[in-house]
Amino acid sequence: MLSRRDLVLALLAARATAPSLASPLTAADLPLVFPRDFGAHSESRIEWWYVTGALAAAARTWGFQITFFRAATGIAGAEASAFRAGELVFAHAAVTDLERRRLRHDQRLARSGFGIAAASAADTSLVLRDWRLAREGADGPSRYRARAASDSAGFRFDLELAATQPVLLQGERGVSRKGPDAAQFSRYYSEPQLSVRGMLALDGGEPVAIAGTAWLDHEWSDSLLAADAVGWDWIGMNLDDGGALAAFRLRRADGSTLWVGGSHRPRGGATRQFAPGEVTFTAGRRWTSPATQATYPVEWRIATPAGAYAVRALLDDQELDSRASTGSVYWEGLSSLADEHGRALGRGYLEMTGYAGRLKI
Repeated sequence: MLSRRDLVLALLAARATAPSLASPLTAADLPLVFPRDFGAHSESRIEWWYVTGALAAAARTWGFQITFFRAATGIAGAEASAFRAGELVFAHAAVTDLERRRLRHDQRLARSGFGIAAASAADTSLVLRDWRLAREGADGPSRYRARAASDSAGFRFDLELAATQPVLLQGERGVSRKGPDAAQFSRYYSEPQLSVRGMLALDGGEPVAIAGTAWLDHEWSDSLLAADAVGWDWIGMNLDDGGALAAFRLRRADGSTLWVGGSHRPRGGATRQFAPGEVTFTAGRRWTSPATQATYPVEWRIATPAGAYAVRALLDDQELDSRASTGSVYWEGLSSLADEHGRALGRGYLEMTGYAGRLKI
């Protein structure tokens, strides 16, 4: 949600006077149908597929992220010419190298077409040059292949991710409210507790066989977020007991909370969706980026109907400068989850946007 989410704000706000590509009411009323809704939704203005997780080999641990975005440009007549971009495809990939205390990250951007960039409508199948995210096994449990490499950042990974649980619909039947106006929403589902196997190589070295657990989000939207929302705080946590926890808040310029949401699903149990007012984010220790001078809370206390939690970044400097693609600076990284007494509960990703300054359109 907003690295990808900053892109939502930027593109939708920039296109605020353009005609809607899909009626919000119609979109909200349509049930999600799989495998079709694993694929791209060209009728929506903005869409992203986002995979994060923790990888391990021997006594070492890494975090990873790969995110693909597709955005409709709204250029009239684009469908009549391969050279008039109807869609742009963006991608971010990163590896949190805990041993060397370094975040490695890179970004891509291209117009769709020419075999360079594409987002299939039939199922999850995303291409941006040599980066890939594809879902295999159309009618069974999801199996994904994710590949990314960057010479400049010094990483290469090739991962196989397998679903171990059913799809988790976020919000009411997959309609996730993003503000006080009913038209402010995204369609949103998650696939937590993905089992990961594959290889990871750093700095041109020999690949290492790794295993781990990942979380996938897929969202698409055609509506504006609230005008006074300047940032987003979000967690997606795979619990050690097999459960899944998500929580987010939209933040005003003064740091106050505009809107909250999220969910908790115990392993094998029913999902509890969090209602407005049921989630609170309280910032703890802060870290200031030497690159941007932005200050981020790298420890949080988060209270939900499912319990109270402590979130702690496993590396302070997990800030990503994506101004060459989506135009935003954000913090996104591997973090731990504990209960209020400090007992370890799981791991996942924390994302924070809007701390490097108000989004400029």
